[in-house]
Amino acid sequence: MSKNTSVTLGDHFEQIIEKSIESGRYSSASEVIREGLRLVDEREQKIKILRDAIEAGEKSGYVKNFDPVKHLEKLNQSYKK
Repeated sequence: MSKNTSVTLGDHFEQIIEKSIESGRYSSASEVIREGLRLVDEREQKIKILRDAIEAGEKSGYVKNFDPVKHLEKLNQSYKK
């Protein structure tokens, strides 16, 4: 459901909207704003995925019998291929 909302953008963002419409990529200010909100939503989803992964990693505990020298050697071998 569509709803009209009034926002104050300032000159910088007004110019971005105007240039976006003039370029022909967007046909209205609403389209530009919707695209911006989609990008914000996408970024927030990625941040949530990262935070969830960090939390899972923290909960997984410490690695046992980890040899950092062997690990680095293995990484170096894989990059040389």
